[in-house]
Amino acid sequence: MAVAESRRRYRLLAFDWDGTLADSTGLIAGALQQACRDLGLPVPPDEAARHVIGLGHADAIRHLAPELEPALHARFSERYGIHYLAGDADIPLFQGVREMLAELVERGFMLGIATGKTRRGLARALGRHGLAHHFAASRCADESFPKPHPDMLLALMAQTGVDPEQTLMIGDTTHDLALARNAGVAAVAVAYGAHASEGLVEMAPLATVHSIAELRAWLKANA
Repeated sequence: MAVAESRRRYRLLAFDWDGTLADSTGLIAGALQQACRDLGLPVPPDEAARHVIGLGHADAIRHLAPELEPALHARFSERYGIHYLAGDADIPLFQGVREMLAELVERGFMLGIATGKTRRGLARALGRHGLAHHFAASRCADESFPKPHPDMLLALMAQTGVDPEQTLMIGDTTHDLALARNAGVAAVAVAYGAHASEGLVEMAPLATVHSIAELRAWLKANA
């Protein structure tokens, strides 16, 4: 049964994908590190590699390899793509994601995705897991300004006709939380993905949760 409008605080729940719904941050960080090795660049530690997850490729490269000539950025992206795609088919959803999304749709929420993935990559992931039908709208890095620019959320709200006051962003990085802030939208942080809880808490989200079960419970009580 859908939640009555008078009781619902939010109408649109916008999820990040990598590190929020899909357990992909280890693969992404490893592919970034391997791309650095391939180009003879210093290999960033895990924390640094995970920090750029969610950013656009150009911003990620500038953070990880500031000494790399712009003419070689395409080569970096090519090497990253090779290593990422080698493990892409095996990326699982976090336990409980499928059930949570189905419950939220049944309760009457509109669901969206704001992701640093490309449209092709997101379509591949949604198709593999059979989740596309749950989402009313999505916005990807190759059709928007990258996070933390507000464009992704602004586009989702325009597409669904939902105001910022009725929109909630859910993500695992400070980039997601900054995206929400820049778009005038409230946010919930998940601390089981790319960024540590300390940095997330500093961004003052409504809550910081540590599992899908905790996120599901928070949404049931507060959304």
